[in-house]
Amino acid sequence: MSASQVPAGTSAPADTATATDTAGTPLAVGTVIAEREVHLTRDSLVRYAGASGDFNPIHYRDDVARSVGLPGVLAHGMLTMGLAVQPVADWLGADGFVSEYGVRFTRPVVVDPEHGATVSVSAKVGTVRDDGVPERIDLTVKAADQTVLGKAQVTVRFRTA
Repeated sequence: MSASQVPAGTSAPADTATATDTAGTPLAVGTVIAEREVHLTRDSLVRYAGASGDFNPIHYRDDVARSVGLPGVLAHGMLTMGLAVQPVADWLGADGFVSEYGVRFTRPVVVDPEHGATVSVSAKVGTVRDDGVPERIDLTVKAADQTVLGKAQVTVRFRTA
């Protein structure tokens, strides 16, 4: 963990305070607030399909995925979005919330039948208000060393004391 990284679960400030990392340093644009890797398997996709109701066979059958021109079974887009924003939600804890979240799907997450797929997420402060409180968190989301979500931005708000 770098000196500018804020561990997940660190308390976020009230709206009237300046956000700081664990060393008491104000959070500046570019500060990493969370990083996480999530390993997906075909079982993960089946469980997500059951929870979401999205039983499109491209998410669990190679033959169907290939018949429509895909490289293999794909993780659900909403699953990828959800696991990407979770580190931010964990960092905010009870002191804040996600008020807006948007992404562009740039590449699919292909989930190998034997090895699965690992999705890595890095969350950095994108903008801060004049009083130093983070306002936007920018996500870098990759699988197989390729960006899978572009322009992934999370607008955050902090609860006042």
